[in-house]
Formats: sequence, C-alpha cells, structure tokens
Amino acid sequence: MKPASSEITKWLTDYRHGNKGALDQLMPLVYDELRRLAEHCMRQERSDHTLQPTALVHETYLRLVGQTNIDWQSRAHFFGTAAHLIRQILVQHARAHQTAKRGGTSFKWSLETAADVSNERAVDLIALDDALAGLAKIDPRQSRLVELRFFGGLRMDEVAEVLGVSPITAKRNWRTARAWLHREIRKESRHDP
Repeated sequence: MKPASSEITKWLTDYRHGNKGALDQLMPLVYDELRRLAEHCMRQERSDHTLQPTALVHETYLRLVGQTNIDWQSRAHFFGTAAHLIRQILVQHARAHQTAKRGGTSFKWSLETAADVSNERAVDLIALDDALAGLAKIDPRQSRLVELRFFGGLRMDEVAEVLGVSPITAKRNWRTARAWLHREIRKESRHDP
C-alpha cells in the first residue's frame, strides 16, 4: 500500500527538526517510490546498461540523507530533490561511459515519457542534460520543471507545489519547455557528425 503523502511529510518534518531516527522511519516509506522512479528511468536506458535500479536507488538515497541544511517541505519537495540527484547520477554515469568508449553508444531517452504522450522520440541523455542546462540559463523554473517531471516522475500538481506555482502555470511552462528542448536537441543533433 502506498504511504500517505502526509505520513512522508511528517517524517521529513521530524527529521528537519532534529529527529535523526526519522530517517529510519522514512526509508521504508519512500523506498518503493524511489525504486519505481529508478525503474522508470532505467527502462529508458540501453539493455546492457551497467547501472541497476537498486544501485541507483541506493546512491540516490545516500546522497539525499547526506545533504545538510536541507529543508524538505513535503513529499513532493523530497522527490523533487531525488529527481535532481537521479539526473546527476545518470548523467555522470553516461559521461563516464561515453568517455570510456570515446564516443560509444549514446543513451537514448524518450522526452515524451513523462508527459504520457504516445509519440516516442529518442533523446540522448547527455544532449538532454546539456539542453536543460541551457534552458536553466534562460528560465530556471522551466528547467527545474522538466527535471521534476522527467527524472522525478512527479505529477503536474506535485510539480506546481514544488515550484510554488499554479497547476495551470506549470502545464503551460511544461509545454513551452518541452518545445524548446525538442528544438535545441534537434539543432544539436544536426551539428553532430
């Protein structure tokens, strides 16, 4: 049974107020969701990928609990932070693999997956990360929104909560950001030999 958002928020609040034992209570509640998120991300990777969902969950969790001065406000904020860390871990792994292979197999993702759109478009993970970094320079909120949806699997209402905007604004920003990213990634792929 999926834990209530309020239960997760309670343990996050307890942890924020100095109860270190709250993490012991939190882990069983968030593990399944982190695992689902990792599996979602790993389904987009190539079949011979060396990073497994369990390792991704563990690395993400270690980085989450290793952060200091974090003020988690809610379940959505916690998973938003997890989304950012998952992105970092996967991109670091992709860059290391690419360096080792010297331009070997690229990592293809579907930019449409998070939006539940049936039109699949493969996207190189490193190109997506680079495009998100470019978008962050223009509109940090839109970049963060894509990260929350794509890497975090957050619903639009959760994204709106994390960003402090209305769901309508979040949806509008999502459409704009997706269109901008598609254009940038296509532009980059035309310039790559």
